Amino acid sequence: MPVILHKGGRLARYCPKCGSARIKWVLPQIWSIYNCMECGYRGSLIIDDKKLAEKIRQKFLKSLKNK
Repeated sequence: MPVILHKGGRLARYCPKCGSARIKWVLPQIWSIYNCMECGYRGSLIIDDKKLAEKIRQKFLKSLKNK
């Protein structure tokens, strides 16, 4: 499986809760904990598969519309 990179050579990472690419380290010193800027997810699990992230994103946005 090829490695997908963002601009600047960064590895593509996605939130497992909402599928957003706006996910960052909480602190660079604690590199295993990520924080999603869109849904507030905080944890060590991230997604690196763009197709899976797109499916998660569609489901998340659909759930927001139903609220």
